[in-house]
Amino acid sequence: MKRATKLDHYDTIYTYHLVHQPTTLFFLSLKEIYTYLSLSKKIYMGIIRGKSFSVNVIEKVVVHADEPCNDHWLPFTNLDLLVPPFDVGSFFCYKKPSHGSFATILDALKDSLSRALALYYPLAGEILWNAASGENQIRCNNRGVDFTEAVADVELKELNLYNPDECIEGRLMPKKLHGLLAIQVTELKCGGIVIGCMFDHRAADGYSANMFISTWAEITRSEPPSMLPSFQRSILKPRCPTTYSPSIGNVFALFEPPTNPEHDHNNENGDHMLINRVYYIEGEQLDRVQLLASENGQKRSKLEAFTSFLWKIVALSMEDSDDCNKMCNVALAVDGRSRLSQGDGEEKEKLMVSHFGNVLSMPSGSKRSKELKEMSLSSIATEVHDFLQTATTKDHFLDLIDWVEERRLKPLVAIAFASKEMSVMVSSGTRFHIMDKMDFGWGKVVFGSCHVPSDRTDCYVMTLPSPTNNNDWIVYMHLPMKHMNYIESHASHMFKPLNADYLKI
Repeated sequence: MKRATKLDHYDTIYTYHLVHQPTTLFFLSLKEIYTYLSLSKKIYMGIIRGKSFSVNVIEKVVVHADEPCNDHWLPFTNLDLLVPPFDVGSFFCYKKPSHGSFATILDALKDSLSRALALYYPLAGEILWNAASGENQIRCNNRGVDFTEAVADVELKELNLYNPDECIEGRLMPKKLHGLLAIQVTELKCGGIVIGCMFDHRAADGYSANMFISTWAEITRSEPPSMLPSFQRSILKPRCPTTYSPSIGNVFALFEPPTNPEHDHNNENGDHMLINRVYYIEGEQLDRVQLLASENGQKRSKLEAFTSFLWKIVALSMEDSDDCNKMCNVALAVDGRSRLSQGDGEEKEKLMVSHFGNVLSMPSGSKRSKELKEMSLSSIATEVHDFLQTATTKDHFLDLIDWVEERRLKPLVAIAFASKEMSVMVSSGTRFHIMDKMDFGWGKVVFGSCHVPSDRTDCYVMTLPSPTNNNDWIVYMHLPMKHMNYIESHASHMFKPLNADYLKI
């Protein structure tokens, strides 16, 4: 089977209008301006600090697994079914490689991707309805991965990475139209390279996506994969008979879509529109927040302290607007891999570490914004610590698997997002070590981050390791504009806009 096949081009030009404010850049309009069908290439327009730049798609191909497996269905695990059907992406920026042309690099990436897909064969498939089982499953049919090759008229140092809506969305990040994964590789004017990957979250959590990209990089460097993925569904099978604690109902619920969605009259000026921003937090600020969060005599982790600070400042923003004394929720993503293998021996531990899929729980806390405003940071940190502890045991994840089994054909949702209340999901990516693992043979990552598509309607925050200072954090935020503006106005000492000087590019 061919490793790559060409795709037809779409010939469209988009442009966006931006206006600069003292604290943020934001869209005035996302309306398509015009379509120019006579072109043979696809061009997107972006902005470089007030100056437009273009991204020219030179070719689109589909990359297939080098050694395709037999066509078969792969069911979702019960923990996969807790993830809504949306996409999540990652992008990685590199300086100009010291050797090899862009064409040579593209050939190497496509060849190594083909070999990586032979190991991660579900990613070359698609999610389809399996009539025999009566549910959606992954069809491992080697449909392939859409791979976009592009060039951009912009230098790496000119990218406004603080505002990914401006320079990443729709330009350096692919739109996943088919399958489970889409990839775009873009050469910049300076010779730098940006790799963007968009995954279907139902098939992979952040840990799994990181595992795949790391393997792809290792194969590109002509090194053997440091980890082989496991798709063994039996390690997450429910118990017989099923049993679970009623406390699971405090974490997840049946999803009930609103029958008559209300018009948001407070969003006429766009304040509730969700936007993406990237900040860096200096280690000294993290230490200070951790100290304040630990004032009650119990030392809190940096993640607990950061989540408490974020929870409070979002509540303060609500109190400063028309959302006074309304409920404000915060949830934390908890990886269950190490928990589920506790006490089951080395073999089970290895299977869980290499498991490809979703192994997440999402415990949350709920308070009224007025109450959070009046609470000390240490008191809020105690609330965060307490709800987080409910999802850090093996029994919790075993109960969660059994709870889903009795509701397997019904839509499920984290309790924090089961209503229209303000809710923020916080996820930690600081353990992924992307700076070291994402080396494709031409140098380490200058900057890497997750990316949430602009049309996602849930609030999401991820902490990431800094590429320049081990004590600092990078923080990716997908929040309503009004909260982002409040944060920038009242917590600029904590959240500093990411820039080229900080990244040393």
